Amino acid sequence: MSDLRFKLTLAYDGTACHGWHSGRSGKGVSDHIEKALAGLFPSAPGLVGSSRTDSGVHALGLVAHFDVPENEVRLPARRLAAALNALLPPEIRILSAARTCQSFHARFGATSKQYRYQVWNHPVMNPLLHQRAWHVPQALDIGKMREAAPCLTGTHDFRAFTSRRDGTLVDSTRTLTRCEIRRSGALLTFILRGDGFLYKMCRGIVGTLVRTGRGQMTPDDVRQLLADPTIRTRGANAPAHGLVLWKVSYRPS
Repeated sequence: MSDLRFKLTLAYDGTACHGWHSGRSGKGVSDHIEKALAGLFPSAPGLVGSSRTDSGVHALGLVAHFDVPENEVRLPARRLAAALNALLPPEIRILSAARTCQSFHARFGATSKQYRYQVWNHPVMNPLLHQRAWHVPQALDIGKMREAAPCLTGTHDFRAFTSRRDGTLVDSTRTLTRCEIRRSGALLTFILRGDGFLYKMCRGIVGTLVRTGRGQMTPDDVRQLLADPTIRTRGANAPAHGLVLWKVSYRPS
């Protein structure tokens, strides 16, 4: 009996979750979805996600896939999202579910990912953006930040913008195709799109640009971080709760 592959697009509030995959705690986003899948399919299929978001990070368009034996599929694909959502906590929602080809791979097939990060730049925090935006009460020089942002686009060694984790970082070269800062009143939105991101790379970029806006760095310092990847951006990581995995793109099938 052959397996069928399904593609899921999902959104979640990462505040109470221990990242995409938690390991021991069982409170990762994928842990909850795999538990729901086990309630629908006896083989308890595992989930392959497009990204491994950290604890506290949110998502609006994360993509995942799973395989299930054909003889276990008892409901039409159009009802799968609703069936899973009935078994999931309210902070996690399947936006769409569909059959896909066996060649589709949520992680390795992704051509680009877009993240968005929100900063509330006002002396008083907006309570409606609590756990949705980083509160930066100090005045920021948006002009300097926008001068520095384009320096980060292109193919670079982004080692200076990642954080240490277990294992050796073999390849720290990534291509960033968009690094834009939008302002609407006190709300700043950083839009980052690239072919892939290192561990905490988005947060490192936003934190570095905010430091530039505070006058703690210059655009030339940002260029130097790319020219000399041994420099570390210690203390520059923006907090997790302002970050959203916005969209994952794939080649047309």
